[in-house]
Amino acid sequence: MSTAAIPGAPLPVRTPGSRARGRHRRPERPEIRTGSPALVLAVPATAGPESRSVVEELLSIVRSEHAGVQAAVGYLPADGAEDGGSEDRTVAELLAAAAEAGLPTPVVVPLVPGPHDFLTGLHALAAEYGATVTDALGPHPLLAEAVHVRLSEAGLARADRARLFAIATAADGVVLTTVGGEDAAAAAGITGVLLAARLAVPVVAAALDVPGSVAGAVNHLKETGSQRPALAPLVIGPEADSELLATAAEETGCPSAAPLGAYPTVGQLIASTYLAALPTPSAEELAEAEAEAAATVGAGEGSRRAHAATEGPVED
Repeated sequence: MSTAAIPGAPLPVRTPGSRARGRHRRPERPEIRTGSPALVLAVPATAGPESRSVVEELLSIVRSEHAGVQAAVGYLPADGAEDGGSEDRTVAELLAAAAEAGLPTPVVVPLVPGPHDFLTGLHALAAEYGATVTDALGPHPLLAEAVHVRLSEAGLARADRARLFAIATAADGVVLTTVGGEDAAAAAGITGVLLAARLAVPVVAAALDVPGSVAGAVNHLKETGSQRPALAPLVIGPEADSELLATAAEETGCPSAAPLGAYPTVGQLIASTYLAALPTPSAEELAEAEAEAAATVGAGEGSRRAHAATEGPVED
């Protein structure tokens, strides 16, 4: 069964299972109330095979983590003629559709780990519809975890299976690369501190889209004693040109990990960022929800008693 949070964007709704029991059960996930604003994941790229595969997997993670979430993906508008048969939508189209249908104004979550050029236009667009744009996904410890895992997958760091704490590392220095200019590099420095604590090696941040930034960071590591520096993209994927990553690795001669892509913690960050932006229910709304829950429980109990009465006593 599926429902549509925004016209033209059918979205599945996952039915919650029974509550787990025992000491080691997973924490209860926050319930998304009926009528909550939809989540619009704003992608800083046009729709294409590469960007589409990443964002669809991320939304799948969000939906599996939180039952009932209504979510859709908004891309940048493509240049040239539009494909009328495409199901892909821009952020502007999704916000306009919600307004025309009289739905709550969606919460817009930008798919970037830090400052990015497209955020200025996104805020201006959202302001036209009164939509909330959340902060970027980082800096955050979960991003440091994702970068750490990508380094270990590339053979550039080893991680403990249970807690992902480093045991040893093949790289003795890491350049955390990102896009969005010097502001993005400065913000990435916070995630870099968290990553350095995990790897026990120096980590410096650099901007892929600033000429000489990555090379300068690599030289800094070498001057301070690093002999095997590596590159670690703090990049989800759609927000950066893949050629920037390849060029940085080629020019510096350093091995590089893969972008974060649809790593599970990125999906978790999207969900938690959206939940934090939802409006706080009023006292009246909470009281109404409690009354509805009590009425549902009472109706179920009455039905069970009526059924038991019709069956009568059991004879030996």
